[in-house]
Amino acid sequence: QLQLVESGGGLVQPGGSLRLSCAASGFSIRYYDIGWFRQAPGKEREGVSCSRWSPSTTNYADSVKGRFTIARDNAKNTVYLQMNDLKPEDTAVYFCAVSTYCTLIATDFGSWGQGTPVTVSS
Repeated sequence: QLQLVESGGGLVQPGGSLRLSCAASGFSIRYYDIGWFRQAPGKEREGVSCSRWSPSTTNYADSVKGRFTIARDNAKNTVYLQMNDLKPEDTAVYFCAVSTYCTLIATDFGSWGQGTPVTVSS
C-alpha cells in the first residue's frame, strides 16, 4: 500500500536550517503530487508546499516563500523540504501526503506519514 515516512526533524536555533525527507514506498512519486503540511500544538494542519508531478511545478504558503524549497528525487522516490532561516513560528510537526491535486488543502491529500517534529528555539 501507499506509505510515506518523514524524517529529518529536530531542534534548531532561529535562523538555522533543516532538510526534511519524505520517503515513499508502495508507489512511484513520479506520477503523484506530494505535499508538505505542518501542525502546531492547538492549531489546525496547514499546507506548506506542494510538488506537482505534471507539469513540474511547485507552490508555497506565503509564510514560507523565499525560505523553504521543495524538491523531488524520483530515482530515490523521495521528496525533500529544505527549510532555511527558520523562525520560532515554524515550530510544528511536519507531515507529507499524496494527492492528485497540488493544493495546500489537507482534505485533498491522503496516505499521510507519521510526521517529524521541528522545534525552532534558542
